[in-house]
Amino acid sequence: MRKKDFQFIAAYVIVVFGLSLIVTALFLPPIGEIHPSVCAAFGEILTFAGASIGMDYHYRSKYEEHDDNP
Repeated sequence: MRKKDFQFIAAYVIVVFGLSLIVTALFLPPIGEIHPSVCAAFGEILTFAGASIGMDYHYRSKYEEHDDNP
């Protein structure tokens, strides 16, 4: 597996997991162990990290494609 493929898959998984945590935090009642605000904050962090990785993947592949065609 190429590094770009792994980076794309990792970005996708991180964003989906982060978004699912955000949605879960909206619908779970507080059960005393993990407050929904903590779950939401962690979900937002993962979503931002995945989006950053995805943007890096997009622009890196765009510039590599441009460099291949002189």
